[in-house]
Amino acid sequence: MSYSIIGFGAVGQALARAFARKNIDVTVASRRPPEMLMQQAQAIGPTVVPRTLQDAIASDTIFLAVPFWEHREVAKQITTWHGKTIIDATNTNAPVEDLDGQPSSAVVARAFTGARFVKGFNHLSAAVLAADPGVNGGSRVVFLSSDDENAVAPVAVLAEQLGFAPIALGPLKDGGSLVQARGNTWGKLIFKDLVRFK
Repeated sequence: MSYSIIGFGAVGQALARAFARKNIDVTVASRRPPEMLMQQAQAIGPTVVPRTLQDAIASDTIFLAVPFWEHREVAKQITTWHGKTIIDATNTNAPVEDLDGQPSSAVVARAFTGARFVKGFNHLSAAVLAADPGVNGGSRVVFLSSDDENAVAPVAVLAEQLGFAPIALGPLKDGGSLVQARGNTWGKLIFKDLVRFK
């Protein structure tokens, strides 16, 4: 299984830290050429490897950590995303009317034709996401939602490998709405830093 993070701002780097902490290889890419990401990537760890956008898209599982509307540019890179899992870690400040009244995750999902699509890892601030998810003997919670039940299980396994406690919230219209930060309308779970104890 290969992993990539598209977008290497605060959230992308936070996700990269999660992979580096567990020594799991991950490709990182952004609009900038790979060599411009090298210094930040090396500071995070040797398993974080800058590549081109095309290289990142070749991965099996792709975290989307770009500014919200840039998801459209990423989605245009190939005609079908069949066989790939997209994990949408974006948030938006777009007004409700710009999204046809839908959760932002549903708008992003439409762009990635054929992909297994999961909303996740977006409800935490970048600083919290970057921190060690092991907290006082428990694991920091990440919420996952998808209209494809089969897509959630492997993402939950990955979340556990990264040290988080995944909680499935159901389909995008329900779960996606609970974790979205959209304009002045925030979901009930956005930025809630929760820890699960076994």
